[in-house]
Amino acid sequence: MPEMLEADVIEGSLTFAVDTGEKIETYPERDVDDPTRNVGKYETRTVTLRDGRTIRDRFSLDREGFILVDDETAVTDFYDDDEVRRIYYPECIELVKKLTGADEVMVFDHTIRVEDRDKRAAKDVRGPVPTVHNDFTDWSGKKRIRDLYPPEEADARLQRHFTSINVWRPLHGPVKTAPLALCDATTMGPDDFIAAAHIYHNRRGETYRVAYSDGQQWYYFSDMTPDEAVLIKCYDSATDGRTRFNAHGAAELADQPAGVPPRESIEVRTFAFFND
Repeated sequence: MPEMLEADVIEGSLTFAVDTGEKIETYPERDVDDPTRNVGKYETRTVTLRDGRTIRDRFSLDREGFILVDDETAVTDFYDDDEVRRIYYPECIELVKKLTGADEVMVFDHTIRVEDRDKRAAKDVRGPVPTVHNDFTDWSGKKRIRDLYPPEEADARLQRHFTSINVWRPLHGPVKTAPLALCDATTMGPDDFIAAAHIYHNRRGETYRVAYSDGQQWYYFSDMTPDEAVLIKCYDSATDGRTRFNAHGAAELADQPAGVPPRESIEVRTFAFFND
């Protein structure tokens, strides 16, 4: 990646895990402001966020691990769960198919995140996550397939090449606060990823929490609107050198603008399967 112009750079803070050798635990059903949500040692660091909008065509899911796309939606109310499942899920399936070449895509869940605490409580949704993370480890990516399919079908699917792609979209725009920050996966090393138990009331998974390192390069896309989406690769079963994991989180900007709507967004999680 070439050096970005100074005008394309802002400062923001993200929360990173610190590897103490002890297993980290996260409880995603607890609010982001609940101090018991993350068990382990963390540190908040100010990082340089490069605006990837001006070089958006250079990003690749198989290299940096994320892309920005123009993509209109027919959904009128993202807080209507039925409408999201009936209209938005098929839209995301077709989008992921088109951009990855997958032969089959399935959506397995979605999450709405609201920055405003009162609205978050009123809508019973989650908040943006400032803790840098990736949704899967190698173990949990395979385990999630077994969670979602009957044993024989899961065995067959695990023999195929598959990926997990998140589709992230703002519900209104332009996004001025808590933007999605994304790390160029080629600037990360294996020591940056720390496996953490991901504990729900009815199941247990595993995610990567992320440690800070000097070589990391962080990006965001300025002023995102609902007619745009970011696709994030969170898992890839291939081990041929392409990017398998990503790191992302919600950044708190050093120069947070006043008087603008707090961020609201939706992320849809998919598995994409390939026949060859």
